[in-house]
Amino acid sequence: MKIGLDILGGDFAPEATIQGAILASKQLADGQQLVLIGDEQIAKQHIEQAGGNPAFFEYVHAPDQIGMNEHPTKAIAQKPNSSISVGFQLLKEGAIDSFASAGNTGAMLVGAVFSVKTIPGVLRPAIATNVPKIKQGFGILLDVGANADCKPEMLPQFGLLGSLFAEHVYGIQSPAVGLLNIGEEEEKGNMLTLGAYPLMKDNKRINFIGNVESRELFSDKADVVVCDGFAGNVVLKLAESFYMLTRKKGFSDSFFDRFNYEQYGGSPVLGVNAPVIIGHGISSPEAIKNMVLLSKNMIESEIIEKIKSAFN
Repeated sequence: MKIGLDILGGDFAPEATIQGAILASKQLADGQQLVLIGDEQIAKQHIEQAGGNPAFFEYVHAPDQIGMNEHPTKAIAQKPNSSISVGFQLLKEGAIDSFASAGNTGAMLVGAVFSVKTIPGVLRPAIATNVPKIKQGFGILLDVGANADCKPEMLPQFGLLGSLFAEHVYGIQSPAVGLLNIGEEEEKGNMLTLGAYPLMKDNKRINFIGNVESRELFSDKADVVVCDGFAGNVVLKLAESFYMLTRKKGFSDSFFDRFNYEQYGGSPVLGVNAPVIIGHGISSPEAIKNMVLLSKNMIESEIIEKIKSAFN
């Protein structure tokens, strides 16, 4: 197993990515190799400065970086030696089994679709994120940013992608799938949700339980909640603020502590032909570590093969 990590991606790279790689390497078993993609000399220097052993890692030299504000498609095409471009080339060739980066989100999406490509039968890939539940555990919310505008037929597919991920990566049996909406009644919603509801209701491959209001998002009503990428991204960023607000207010709560993005590491891009993880731009070493471990879990679960089988 070879886990690819972009060490130049993120606001605090390469310090945070290298420190996270060192933390992750301590939890990898024999035969599980972390491949660092970026400036090799800088990587080795930072590993030594952090007290790690450079010999524990593999390296692929990629000296260029795609900035957070660069146009994704242009940057991928014009910077073939960037860490993201090289990472996806390695993934396409099978030289690595997964690729993770806390760099430019758009470039990660473009790279995934144009290199390893979308799984046949999947209309559009979706980005998934974890949503803490008030009692215990967490659910899955998707899409949270890959598709700002969706067609109704895309949402049942998101439900299936989320169900497969919840079941095979997180061990949630027969996950309940809900449609994020402004009311519980079937006739509530906009053109998108009104069109998607009957399609999800008729889809026998998912355990559809109906509409889910935003106030129910953190309850046990649904394990997988489906929405378009615009609504999902709004919900995601609001939820991310909860943890920071508790810190600013000077109190700690076990539920709100679980909104700390560091615990989950990154968001998987579901629906492409290889494990791809997008990390938060402000990823800390702890977040990078957990992003690597999520990559490992996705490889071990063979989730990509299970999605391919479901859509074939």
